[in-house]
Amino acid sequence: MKPQSHNDTNDNELLQNFYNDHNNEWLGILLPRYTLLLLGVCMKYLKNEQDAKDCVQQIFLKVINELHKYKVDYFKSWIYMIAKNHCLMQLREKGKITAELNEQIIRVPDEAEEKNSFIEKDVLIHKMMSAIPQLNEEQQQCIHLFYLQKKSYAEIAEITGFTMLQVKSYIQNGKRNLRKLIS
Repeated sequence: MKPQSHNDTNDNELLQNFYNDHNNEWLGILLPRYTLLLLGVCMKYLKNEQDAKDCVQQIFLKVINELHKYKVDYFKSWIYMIAKNHCLMQLREKGKITAELNEQIIRVPDEAEEKNSFIEKDVLIHKMMSAIPQLNEEQQQCIHLFYLQKKSYAEIAEITGFTMLQVKSYIQNGKRNLRKLIS
């Protein structure tokens, strides 16, 4: 079945149709519904309209790519988190993230889903905290500064004396080693 005009079709049906035949036209119907939400999220973080518009396009590409790999059950909250994380990475790469971000930004997930998400994150954080000491010293230091203290690559390089390339490498290898240790 090929998509035509499905303006009255709900998000879940469009996603299910996409998962059945992997026809990107279904996403072409679904994604424009979220343009304003994504633009709002991006503007909230990036504070620049052109950067926000560029990010929305990048997020759409990422979403299309991810949906080909993973099945998503709660699309609205999932795409919101993709957008939020994408913006945070943009800020982190530019060195604009400070130690704490104000989390009073657009709240989307419902309470039960949010509660489960917090529980899962809590368990994961506990596992991660017990696995970090098993990394080598450089990886520990960079992982701690990047994820727990929210420092940018440039700030980590300045604090540790490592080059930017070393910082990126220690974080990437530390992340990979943490995944192995946690699973």
